[in-house]
Amino acid sequence: MSIWWSLHLRREAASVPLARRFLLGTMETAGVDPDISFDLSLALSEACANAVEHGGDHGDREDREGRSDRFGTRDPWDVWDELPGAASAQYRVTAYLDGEKCRIEVADSGPGFPARSTLRDSAERYEDQQHYEPRQYPPLSAEDGRGLCLIEQLADHVHFANRPGRGAVVSFDKVLKWRKDALLMVS
Repeated sequence: MSIWWSLHLRREAASVPLARRFLLGTMETAGVDPDISFDLSLALSEACANAVEHGGDHGDREDREGRSDRFGTRDPWDVWDELPGAASAQYRVTAYLDGEKCRIEVADSGPGFPARSTLRDSAERYEDQQHYEPRQYPPLSAEDGRGLCLIEQLADHVHFANRPGRGAVVSFDKVLKWRKDALLMVS
């Protein structure tokens, strides 16, 4: 069995716990192990907080108001055009519980991610090429900047992508463990 849902949320701080509670409720109902649920909900909170803080205007207002491709046709999958209000005031959370894995995506309409490598990318480079590029962490005194690193530590796979002129997407997944009394456990 699989479960899929998508939320379109305003870029407001109050949307972060809403998304987290929605995910936790889904996972509890399905019978996912509470430790796995907690890890994914914390990673989701960090991704949502990032979208709320950084996912807004990026100076491409003309493109968002009348989004079309170079041939003048509107992309039918572009949800930002379908929602009332400015696209920069919103972000989208999508979760898939399918089989033994949960995949979560958070998409916004901000400027995107700066060029960076993940901790795991750096480790793979070290293993493959015997060359290690240390990850630059924020200083201990910094009040922000650790969210993406935390997502990388809580999830099994993480992908950061930029959608040129349209924002950023962070997607992450984790293998699920099930409670013994799980209703939707994979057989």
